[in-house]
Amino acid sequence: MTKPTDRDVIRVGTRGSLLARTQTQTIVDAIIAAGHPAEPVIIRTAGDDSAAPVAEIGIGVFTKAIRDALHSGQIDVAVHSYKDLPTAPDPGLVIAAVPLREDPRDALVSRDGKVLGELPPGSMIGTSAPRRAAQLRALGLGLEIRPLRGNLDSRLGKVADGELDAVIVARAGLVRIGRADVVTEAFDPVVLLPAPAQGALAVECRSDDAELVRTLAELDDASTRASVDAERAVLATLEAGCTAPVGAIAEVVESLDDDGHIIAELSLRAVVAAEDGSDVIRASVVGPVERADQLGRELAAELLELGAGELVDTP
Repeated sequence: MTKPTDRDVIRVGTRGSLLARTQTQTIVDAIIAAGHPAEPVIIRTAGDDSAAPVAEIGIGVFTKAIRDALHSGQIDVAVHSYKDLPTAPDPGLVIAAVPLREDPRDALVSRDGKVLGELPPGSMIGTSAPRRAAQLRALGLGLEIRPLRGNLDSRLGKVADGELDAVIVARAGLVRIGRADVVTEAFDPVVLLPAPAQGALAVECRSDDAELVRTLAELDDASTRASVDAERAVLATLEAGCTAPVGAIAEVVESLDDDGHIIAELSLRAVVAAEDGSDVIRASVVGPVERADQLGRELAAELLELGAGELVDTP
């Protein structure tokens, strides 16, 4: 790995939650393993200071303070849950690496080990995402959807103490904090399509820090980056924020060309749902990996032609 510019230690900024600190430590460890000192720096964000729904606080609630610290030179690197980042680029910053993605699926954690189909009508399900709530309502199971904020431990605690019958969270977060054992059901994307970039990390630094950009680029996973680029292109083209009822998932798959040779292609699926579950619009596309961003924009255009614009509140 290329050595970054001469500095005593690379300061890696993160939120203070257990999940944020855990996933950031993997990046710190990778930088140290490459031969350069690094340490995490905890940054408090607006999202940490409010219990209001993210949709009310605003896009970038978990990332702005960290990006401000990066711009000011307080930190050298920022690690974000990629799904929390606004789709608009931040001038002067660059996503230098998108490491290998954790499982992007949504997961159910319920009392008594029941899967979603076993929960009786009227069961109280906690979720922080309009996207999840909309898709759940569209299933027509008669579930009561309750708003949910807080760290993973507090969300799981609402199930353990009986306040809720179940919660739905990102499986990646549970895996990263060593709590995958509590997952009752990991949802097939056919049932519940995850948020764009769910399970992926964005490792960001200042774009003029050329040597650090090169250093961090060696942590990049090309397939994960292509998948996330396609998913976020859907979101950006729909002009929807990270809290909109939009789901998308992409993966690099093997296919055969006209001559029977094995090639890599990008498979992308997306959904837009009315928040009350009354309408769900789905579309999919397969194409060249190198056209990831374009595929995302094309799929979003198809969704818009199908009426998705009426289901998405633009910021």
